[in-house]
Formats: sequence, structure tokens, C-alpha cells
Amino acid sequence: MTRVTDTVPTPALLVDKMVVGGELLDARSGETFAVHNPADGSVITRLPAAGAAEVDHAVGVAREAQRAWARRSVATRAGLLRRWADLCEERVADLTKIESLDVGKPIATARAVDGSMLMENMRYYAGMPDKLEGRTIPVSGRFVTMVLREPIGVVAGITPWNFALVGAAGKAVSALAAGNAIVIKPSPLASLSALALAQVALEAGIPPGLVNVVTDAASAAGEALVRHPGVGHVSFTGSDAVGRKVAAAAGGELKTCTMELGGKSPLVVFDDADIADAAKAAFLGIFLNAGEMCTASSRLLVHRAVHDELLDAVVATAGGLRIGDPADESTVLGPVISAAHRDRIEGYVQVGRDEGGDLVTGGARPDLPGFYVTPTVFDNVEPTARIAREEIFGPVLSVMSFADEDEALRIANDATYGLGSGVFTARIDRALRFADRIEAGNVWINAYNLLHPAVPFGGYKNSGFGREGGFSGMSHFTREKSVWFAAG
Repeated sequence: MTRVTDTVPTPALLVDKMVVGGELLDARSGETFAVHNPADGSVITRLPAAGAAEVDHAVGVAREAQRAWARRSVATRAGLLRRWADLCEERVADLTKIESLDVGKPIATARAVDGSMLMENMRYYAGMPDKLEGRTIPVSGRFVTMVLREPIGVVAGITPWNFALVGAAGKAVSALAAGNAIVIKPSPLASLSALALAQVALEAGIPPGLVNVVTDAASAAGEALVRHPGVGHVSFTGSDAVGRKVAAAAGGELKTCTMELGGKSPLVVFDDADIADAAKAAFLGIFLNAGEMCTASSRLLVHRAVHDELLDAVVATAGGLRIGDPADESTVLGPVISAAHRDRIEGYVQVGRDEGGDLVTGGARPDLPGFYVTPTVFDNVEPTARIAREEIFGPVLSVMSFADEDEALRIANDATYGLGSGVFTARIDRALRFADRIEAGNVWINAYNLLHPAVPFGGYKNSGFGREGGFSGMSHFTREKSVWFAAG
């Protein structure tokens, strides 16, 4: 394996090949692309740059493997998925080390957050194969009608870089639980954890060809995968700009798809809220994972009566964050994913200044190697400002004040996105009104960003469509067939 830096020991499971049909493969062209460490910009390794030929091969072996997988009993499938989950738990230290190295995520966060989410997903979906049921429908006359739920076949899983390990695992294990095979096309900025996950699947006895990973540096493999006639469903997580292209391509081929896209989520704090709890939620909502979260609470809406108290608490916490090497156990804020993304975030910071927002803290580049951005807070931001409306996907918080519930809801809903939202209040009636009226797929009351694989997750408006999680999410990986019986 090609490594430019020897400062970090190479984690186990780190490979520089695609995983297709149980084999480690290069691209037929021999072309590769560099994978960079966000903490210092060094090259970790190089990966194959796949194209249409590699995708065609991956879909072909996936289709063949899926036919045999669908014929296996649900008990056999569930047992193999449980073994995969067991082995992931045994190898979780290696998997989270790879995630930290590849994404720049602090190792403590990778273990506590990503490792926990990984195991929740693996355990939950491993128990799903025997939970999917059909139904009967009473009809007039002498007929009995059954509705069967069948696997789609081959699923295309296009995964993001911010939660690369969890994203790949959730799509893969849920697809297999429903009886499908999957071809994963990870982000070129974070492909290593998906490759590692596929290796663990093979070690666990998951039949070759059910979990495949093709890598590329641009969009060639992704486009070929979405358009491939052997793919029945596309599960995409990423930006709304790319999501529109993927959905259009899938629609042109009459494929089903789910789109989990971006967000500009509001966190609303009323004057009767527990300010300490609200400040903690606001801090974690925007600064965890360097703000690279689709549900990031990037808009903090605060009642005028408690504005100063809450702002002071958030700024004090942000100012005390330890920024630095993701491999350091004490690091809280690591780098963002790339130099280009850092420059984009810094561009938004300048936009915030130009628009007249009050820069309370942050805004300067840390004196560190790698792609770091300091925690940044703007106060007195106009709801119409670009930093209050466009997804920055970094540790930049826009603070706005409101006078009453109607104004808070008006500001919260004045967005093109609708993924996450939160409200802190002691009044149950207000919380329920907010949950009813907010235009978002997820509402957290006196908490923020709680996730579990049993709970449907998805958005409204530009945040996409379809759901991940629970039986709602599983329905996207199956299709219904109606069967009529003449009873006599």
C-alpha cells in the first residue's frame, strides 16, 4: 500500500482495492486517485478510479448473489447478519480508527458516536428479516387477496463523507435484511470505511457479491450505477444539488429512490427553557463533527428575554473547545474534510461579515496543519441573510432573536430545507403546537439530534424524500405483489 506519511500507524482493515464479488480489485484502466488525511493533508493511500466497466461487473455479481440470498430462509439470513454485527463489534476499534483517519473525526467522537451508531444499526437490522410481513385484503365475491413483500434485487447505495462508516453500514445491512444485494459507491473523500465494512462482511460469512464497494474520484461510477438497468433502487445521502441530479437520472430509468439531503435546521429556545440544557444542545448541534452534519442546528432562534444568557453560554463553550489532531484523545474539534471545503466555509464567514452579522467568536484559521476551521458564531443575523438560509456544513452558527411563538415559527419555517428542528420550552402545549406546525421531518423537544434505527428519519422540501430507519425505511427496499386466489 502506498503511504506518504508514517506518523499514524496503519489501521487493520485498511485496503487500497475495491471489494467486488468477494475479491479485492483494481480498476481495469489502472487509474487511481489519492485519499488525503484532513488533519495534515498527507496522502493516506490511493484507490482505484472505477468507471462503467467496473460498475457493470459489480452489478452483475450482485444480481447473481442476490438470487441465491433471496432463496435462503429468513432465519439463515438473520443469523449471518447477526454474525456480521458481532464481528463489527469485535473490530469496532479498527473501523473507528479508519473513520477518524479518513474523515478527520476526533477518535473519541468516532468511538462514542460513530461506533455506537454503527452497532445500533447492525443489531437492529440483523433482527429485521423475519419481521417483514405481507397482508391479506378482504374483497367481495369468492376471492382471497394476498399482498406479498419481495426484495427489489440490487440496491445502489451512494454514501456521504461526514458519517461514512455509519452511512455505508445502514444502507448495506438494511438492504440485505430485505433480501437484496448492494453496490456501494462511497464519496471519494471518504471511501476507506466502506471498504473495511465490506471486508468484515466477508469475514463474517456474508456470501460474496452481496456487499460490493466501487470507488471513484469523480462521478463516473456513480452515474453508471444509478443508470444501470440491473439496479432496482437508489439510496442516496448527500447534498441537495447532487441529489437532484441523482433523482433525475433514477427517474429517467423509472427506478425508485430515497433522497436524504441537506438541512438548515432551526433550534428554538423560549424564555421558559432550561438554558443550561439548551446551551449544551446548541453547542453539540453545530460544533459536533465540525458542523459537518445534515441535521446541524445552524440557526439558533432565541427569545429576546434569554438571548444574552444563552449566547454567552454557547460562546464560552465554543471558545474552550480543544482543536487539533484527531488521534489525540482530548481533541473535541477536528479538521473539516478537505481544503476546498475549508475554503468554502471561510467564504461563508466573509459573507456573514459583509451581510452585517455580528461576529462574536471565531472566523480565523487556526495555526495548524490540515483543514481546520475555528468554531464561529454570528449574532443579530437577519433571517434573509445567506448564512441563515444556505447550508454551510461547517462549525458556523447564526443566532437570531424573536419576540413570540408566531415569529419563531415564521423564521423557523422560512427555509428551503426541512430536515431537523428543535424547541426548548417548559410548556407542553407550546411544544406540541410547534411539533404540529414546523415544516421538518424530525422534531426534537427539549433535546436535539437524537437518532435510532427504529425511528424513521428524513426530510421535507429540499431535504429530500423517503425515509431511512424502521419499517418505513425498510419499505423502500422491497416491493409489493398482489396475488388473487379464486376461493371457489
